[in-house]
Amino acid sequence: MSRLDIRTIEKSFGDVRVLKGVDLTVESGEFFTLLGPSGCGKTTLLRIIAGFQRQDAGEIVVDGDRIDARPAHKRDIGMVFQDYAVFPHLTVAENIAFGLRARRMGDADVRARVDEGLRMVRLEGLGQRLPSELSGGQQQRVGLARAMAIRPKLLLMDEPLSNLDAKLRVDLREDIRDIQKRLGITTIYVTHDQEEALAISDRICVMDRGVVEQVGTPFEVYRAPRRRFAAAFVGTMNFVAADSDGGRVRIGPLTLPVAAPARDGFQLAIRPENVVVGAPTDGDARGAIRLEGAVRKITFLGREAHYTLSTPVGEIVAQVADPTRELLDVEGRTIAIALPYDKVVLFTAEGDATPFGAAT
Repeated sequence: MSRLDIRTIEKSFGDVRVLKGVDLTVESGEFFTLLGPSGCGKTTLLRIIAGFQRQDAGEIVVDGDRIDARPAHKRDIGMVFQDYAVFPHLTVAENIAFGLRARRMGDADVRARVDEGLRMVRLEGLGQRLPSELSGGQQQRVGLARAMAIRPKLLLMDEPLSNLDAKLRVDLREDIRDIQKRLGITTIYVTHDQEEALAISDRICVMDRGVVEQVGTPFEVYRAPRRRFAAAFVGTMNFVAADSDGGRVRIGPLTLPVAAPARDGFQLAIRPENVVVGAPTDGDARGAIRLEGAVRKITFLGREAHYTLSTPVGEIVAQVADPTRELLDVEGRTIAIALPYDKVVLFTAEGDATPFGAAT
């Protein structure tokens, strides 16, 4: 297991700055995910770690040893690619053995490691098949086994599930996480899929336009976003424009009994699942923002329902788990909703989170 330190990495392509002083630490044995939209710099950063691209400034350090001056094949890194990248002329077993042969491992040890790899990725009995005789999911398992067989210091994975169908993605991501935990290999995983990142990561780095927006556990990134971009990108979030009114927060026609930031142009945010639908109108007004909303649309998904409501402060989306029959019959009607203060996050005009109700 190895620790990775990424120190002030800069990278530009022509006049476009793709990475803007990225600083990150990936702890030994950690499953660390780079998450963000296309063009945010996550794949470029991964390729710099792997040695496929050269940074303009900064350092890549593994266990205190700077590796960025070494060629890719001397960095002791395993790589799993988006497009499988298995050798079509080699059998499954020969693909898995490829890196072991390059390291001049003895035949008996190679066979043992290949057999172990086949078991890990659930391809027992398929060692003599060619990649053309396998499904896409099986080919990606071969790529995973080959990368892990060499027991690298770091395992890098670049959107390895993006070419698979939905069910295979879920099955294989669970396998990847289980194998990684079993072997304890420090892993850096790139994806734009929020659910994937939340499901498999020890920590997530949310990136946007070459900048690190937030690093934290899946719980922290989802439940306690520190930047507006992270809140908007990971999951669904309602944003409500707000201003100061005599030291209090004003949203639409409402003035709330909580302290406002010193400057205008901030936003309140709340997750759809935290919006209380059908809330009593005579409840404790100090504990929640109470509104009425016209139900424009209800989408029933079995175990939950999504509500789109027009309110005096703008459109609000709510999510209700296991909705009652009565709550599914309110489309086109006006109902009461509540936004509990303890579930609301406030974002400044600069995009930073600040405690709701705290003076700034």
